[in-house]
Amino acid sequence: MKLKQLFIATGIAILTVSACKTGTKAEDYKWIKTGIDRAHQQLMLTAEEIDGTGKLPRSIWSGYDISMLEQQLERPVIKDSLRALPSADKLGTRRLCDIYDWTSGFYPGSLWYVYEMTGDEKVKAQAIKYTELLNPIREYTGTHDLGFMINCSYGNALRLSPADTIPAVIVQTAGNLCSRFDEKIGCIRSWDFGYWNYPVIIDNMMNLDLLFSASKLTGDPYYKEIAIKHADKTMPNHFRDDYTCWHVISYNDDGSVEMKETYQGKAHDSAWARGQAWAVYGYTAAYRETQDKKYLDFAQKIADMIMSKVKTEDAIPYWDYDAPALENTPRDASAAAVTACGLLELSTMVEDGSRYFNYAEKILKSLSSDAYLAAPGQNQGYVLMHSTGSLAHGSEVDVPLNYADYYYLEGLQRYMKLKGIEYKDL
Repeated sequence: MKLKQLFIATGIAILTVSACKTGTKAEDYKWIKTGIDRAHQQLMLTAEEIDGTGKLPRSIWSGYDISMLEQQLERPVIKDSLRALPSADKLGTRRLCDIYDWTSGFYPGSLWYVYEMTGDEKVKAQAIKYTELLNPIREYTGTHDLGFMINCSYGNALRLSPADTIPAVIVQTAGNLCSRFDEKIGCIRSWDFGYWNYPVIIDNMMNLDLLFSASKLTGDPYYKEIAIKHADKTMPNHFRDDYTCWHVISYNDDGSVEMKETYQGKAHDSAWARGQAWAVYGYTAAYRETQDKKYLDFAQKIADMIMSKVKTEDAIPYWDYDAPALENTPRDASAAAVTACGLLELSTMVEDGSRYFNYAEKILKSLSSDAYLAAPGQNQGYVLMHSTGSLAHGSEVDVPLNYADYYYLEGLQRYMKLKGIEYKDL
């Protein structure tokens, strides 16, 4: 697989050199530089403004209009399910979270990506600072999102600034994630709340990378084996015939399916946009780590589904693929960014990868436009605008989200590597 990626990268480089020699107009990459520079400005502004709080940026405090929610859901809102409205003095201000929030790893991870692309040592210092803030998570077992929290922060730290203490954090946290695995059910439990017996959400495919990392660091296949079991159990139960997925599958104690739901989407049978993105990214990564072709074939089918169902002109999906296509229907930049990352990696694994690459490129160019990329000093220091957390619960509707920023930057980093582009040459 590394050889195939080398061939692709080499081919792109040769074409670039050939274009220069023949006088062909070079491709304009100003949009990449704009995205990176804007992210640099916004993330460092945030670091300055939240210094000393011991917290991390998650989003912006926002309210909701019940009539708009009902218009989007095309049904009456269950008012007991709505999140409490923030106080008036909070509206429009930066929403911070503590280290145990599921999104806590994304801000330090974003700093690591900006450091990787720019080489700015001041950014690196902030990345180290906010990564180290998460150290107590190594003792935490209360969530399945340990992969997001630790792989995005400490995982990138290990790549870009190796230290002897980092592997121990990753391995210990991976062990805590494994403690949520039930052998009889064959999955890692997601939530510890709600009315479900044993809920597993599609997001959990993203946390398997932490287990793959732990196996590589220790040489112990135990972590990888659990990741494979989870991916295998998810494949037949989470997906419909058209390769869209439910958000939540709850299992009975014997491993049979209790119920299938879409908790954060329009309806139980709808295709929640970010859920589809988690799926294509997760199964692409599963193939990368196992070389099991069933995962590659599955990832392609999910990718093809996404490309056929997203009808927006700029390829940034509505918050749910089945949401009414109205002028005020919220987009989800976070779903778009995750999808772009998954498709870029997938493009290196298949013979007809250019169609996935081109689609991802379109997404990244859209996200780098004024329609989604925040102006300097605006948007409470976040990079992207127009993401949606959980519209069904009136939570984080049409706001910036730290994970949209993270996967946007990961997408730019992957794109630049595949194209052989360096920031200093932009």
